[in-house]
Amino acid sequence: MLGSVFTTLVLSTLATAHVILTYPGWRGNNLIENDTYPFGMQWMYPCGGMGTSRNRTFWPTLGGAIAFQPGWFQGHDKATIYINLGFGTDGPDNGPKNMSFTMVPPFGLLGPSKGPYPGTVCLPQVPLPPNTVMNPGDNATIQVVELAQHGAALYSCVDITFAAPGDPRIGHVNETNCFNSTDLGFADIYTITTKEVGAIVNASTTSAAASVLGSIHSAGAWAGYVPLGLGALWLLL
Repeated sequence: MLGSVFTTLVLSTLATAHVILTYPGWRGNNLIENDTYPFGMQWMYPCGGMGTSRNRTFWPTLGGAIAFQPGWFQGHDKATIYINLGFGTDGPDNGPKNMSFTMVPPFGLLGPSKGPYPGTVCLPQVPLPPNTVMNPGDNATIQVVELAQHGAALYSCVDITFAAPGDPRIGHVNETNCFNSTDLGFADIYTITTKEVGAIVNASTTSAAASVLGSIHSAGAWAGYVPLGLGALWLLL
């Protein structure tokens, strides 16, 4: 499919690129801004505005490598990465119905600055989602999501056909097409519960979530007195 063919394109667009899949392939160049996509195509769910490819890439039935260039965009030096899998061709545009099968836990991506920069991420052995068995010839779509600090997400995909490990149609993985740049950092993502279901928010808690919830709770309590106040004022008129 589209792999090393895009080497020249990748190198020429690093300054403004968002997410370019470099292995095992890519649906196509969606680094486009026009009247239809004034903010760019890559913001469009599920695959950055690109339709399902008819020219699929072969990928191992036991999982394999995924590499991409996250690019960057002005104002953000951190992002969260998700890698998902969708099965089959019975969904919209003959792609998967559901792209929410997680292949790896989400992880943080750290950049050297808030400006655009080059860099490559390599995950040498990405497994299939848990409790998943795929057979040679099955079709699927790999989705890479880059979640920006402000909550918006960039989407890029590659359509694959599974093949048995060792099948010569599977692209060879080496240090030229799958490597981690030194100008990129990574971070684990943890979930810390700051309020159990049904519990009262502790005002002394220092977490951001509890602080915001505490403010909302206080505002709600204050707002609850407004109807009574207005009612009393009406009685006085």
